[in-house]
Amino acid sequence: MVLLECKDIWKNFGRVAALKGVDIRVEKKEVVGLLGDNGAGKSTLAKIIAGVYQPDKGEIIFEGRSVKWMSPREAREAGIEMLFQDLALIDVLSVSRNFFLGREPTKRIGPFKLLDFDKMNKLSHENINKIGIELRSPLVRASALSGGERQAVAFARSVFFGAKLIILDEPTANLSIREAHKVLELVKELRNKGLSIIFITHNIYHVYEVADRFVILDRGVKIAEYNKEEVKPEEVIETIRLGKSM
Repeated sequence: MVLLECKDIWKNFGRVAALKGVDIRVEKKEVVGLLGDNGAGKSTLAKIIAGVYQPDKGEIIFEGRSVKWMSPREAREAGIEMLFQDLALIDVLSVSRNFFLGREPTKRIGPFKLLDFDKMNKLSHENINKIGIELRSPLVRASALSGGERQAVAFARSVFFGAKLIILDEPTANLSIREAHKVLELVKELRNKGLSIIFITHNIYHVYEVADRFVILDRGVKIAEYNKEEVKPEEVIETIRLGKSM
């Protein structure tokens, strides 16, 4: 049932060691909370998994085979999506254009190949509704969406294009209590649909609600790993504060 396994991952930026022999695994249909203070190496590890960076040392195994992503496109085509809260959508584009950005369907009219706007509008609206979000119209600009709605569009897009593992980078940051709750419900819904999720956050109480397991980094080293039933939120916070397993 293991979807992703990273073994002995090292990454240096000049003289700075961002990751020092980190191991992490993500099982199918599992939410893993990736936690740690600023500078712990969370984002670096996530970007290695998503193909933004290549590790200096170590092995990544995805769906049972050793892989070496040379770009985010390669990781995305294999089924790994990384969603950044602020960069998930382009404000000046409509929901439907954002949904199909870079993968727009086309239709041929005579010698010309044109974007199929009707298809984009129909499919984006249907698939966003499938995950429980009612948008007014797929033609509305992304800038008019709430934080929770923006995340919903990004989630629905990932599911539609066959994501198997979604990496969420601070998905509830700067959201209201109601919007954050909506995002957490969406995470649960995605897991129920069979997806795996890596949830990066500073808000332990948010991730504790949805995660099955927690991996804690400190200055590039994995210092702890807990199953949810083994630990309380306050113990996770104390592990991060102390910089060592309790």
